Amino acid sequence: MEKVNIAEKFGTFSDPWHPRIVGELNGQHVKAVRVKGEFVWHHHDHEDELFLVVKGKLKMEFRDKTVEVNPGEFIIVPRGVEHKPVADDEAEVILFEPATTLNTGNVENERTKKVLDKI
Repeated sequence: MEKVNIAEKFGTFSDPWHPRIVGELNGQHVKAVRVKGEFVWHHHDHEDELFLVVKGKLKMEFRDKTVEVNPGEFIIVPRGVEHKPVADDEAEVILFEPATTLNTGNVENERTKKVLDKI
């Protein structure tokens, strides 16, 4: 039972779009990820995702709208909903999602991370 300092965790890495596990509970992972630029359009068949912005600004693009998420705000993307995270400038984001969640969902490409580091 140790507390986690989110700023310290983000200080241990600088590469974007490569989530790290910073906590685990009830079959869920708490992940820290830096985002910058555009990710890929994808969806998750079985998992909902929660994106909590710690620093910077995240735009969550959906096929019919874009939602801007600012520091201290979060957005939940329900399973099956196609989405694309975008950050014009670097942002720090905490993800809450089932441990089975693949970062690129139904798409596999060079950004797919099947094994995540625990920090």
